[in-house]
Amino acid sequence: MSGPEPGEGPRQPEYTAARLRRALAEDERTAELGIQVDVRGEHVYLTGAVSSQRCKERLDAVLHERAPELRLHNDVRVVEATEPGDAEVLG
Repeated sequence: MSGPEPGEGPRQPEYTAARLRRALAEDERTAELGIQVDVRGEHVYLTGAVSSQRCKERLDAVLHERAPELRLHNDVRVVEATEPGDAEVLG
């Protein structure tokens, strides 16, 4: 568990957001690059899409570990991949 990095504080939410985006990308449980992280005061908002509810829950776990002092709002959509249908015929 790590706290704020040097130079990071409540007036610099962009640094906190960047640190959390990096955590989501680098953590083996998530490895998510397409998640948007927005920090406003003591709140962090996640948006984007993942492939399963389990992936969404892992985002919560990673961010809670990295920033337990922030209140998390996970608005990430679950978009499950489906089997492709019949081929589209152009003609």
